[in-house]
Amino acid sequence: MSQFKNSMSRRGFLAGSTSLLAAPAIAQSSSVNGEETVEVERDLSEVVRRNVSSFRSLNWEPYFSNLKGGACLVDTTSRALHFWSEDQSVYKLYPTSVPLTEDLTRLGRTSVVRKVEGPSWRPTPSMRKRNPEWPEFVGPGPDNPLGTHALYLSWTYYRIHGTHDTRKIGRRSSNGCIGLYNEHISELYALTKIGTQVLLI
Repeated sequence: MSQFKNSMSRRGFLAGSTSLLAAPAIAQSSSVNGEETVEVERDLSEVVRRNVSSFRSLNWEPYFSNLKGGACLVDTTSRALHFWSEDQSVYKLYPTSVPLTEDLTRLGRTSVVRKVEGPSWRPTPSMRKRNPEWPEFVGPGPDNPLGTHALYLSWTYYRIHGTHDTRKIGRRSSNGCIGLYNEHISELYALTKIGTQVLLI
């Protein structure tokens, strides 16, 4: 009987260990000086894959009264950006990065006020306060956190932009902006106009 129990417990342990190895990565919070700073995943590719697979297409009508100039809906919960063209011939759905914390997240209606290919970047005063080691200015190129294209919103400091760090997409990883893969922001840049409506929910 004890041999049977030992055999069963060994089998149970092996089965449990195998299931743990096969389990998806778990999102964790990292803290610096007692403050939560960033979401950290043990396996980024698994987490991003899981986020992308949960996307679903949406209808524009519950969110906008019309599609004049086109419309972007940013869903910060599902970490997705939806775009509809004015004539409804184009609908796009892109995975995004979203702000690190609730207090960095701004929700509501805004619009595209400026479009820049090859943007430069200056951290905001609050970013510099949190990260004094950051440079004051970064020109266009592979080190620029705005990626290849940026859509500036009517809210000061808020943008929809690309990123060269593809690990950020599908995660809470920004200081307030919405990030897309460079190939996606390039496509969205071509589709949007000055005045395109933007709603963050």
